Amino acid sequence: MTFPKFLLLLVSTFLLSTTFLFAQESKDIATVKALLFRQQEDWNKGAIDDFMNGYWESEKLKFVGANGITYGYDATLKNYHKRYPDRAAMGQLTFGVKRVEKLSRKVIMLVGTWDLDRKSGPIGGYFTLMFKKIKGKWVIIADHTSART
Repeated sequence: MTFPKFLLLLVSTFLLSTTFLFAQESKDIATVKALLFRQQEDWNKGAIDDFMNGYWESEKLKFVGANGITYGYDATLKNYHKRYPDRAAMGQLTFGVKRVEKLSRKVIMLVGTWDLDRKSGPIGGYFTLMFKKIKGKWVIIADHTSART
């Protein structure tokens, strides 16, 4: 093979692999965004248990909020039910995505905003979610949520 043909083959291979990687990254980011907005829909239906389907069902799940760190899926679910006992407390949730970064093949970080419109008064804040691809499925492994002051 002559040098120009080899160079053309090398460049073509690079472009194809780069295109594939970019397409995969875009697909993964779209998947985690879709998970987030499905959670928003579940919340707005009053379905906290369905909302939790985006979280890792593990005792290693971490939720960081104003009261400290909660470890585990079950404890996090229990806290959601305690803090939001009915539809009035849950209000209407709106998420906003500020930044999404694919940190590795299996880890994505998403930074966003949350707003609850409810009769007792609106609240909202910011969150950082760490997603990990586990057994072929993207799940939230850590959630750091704070309220605006």
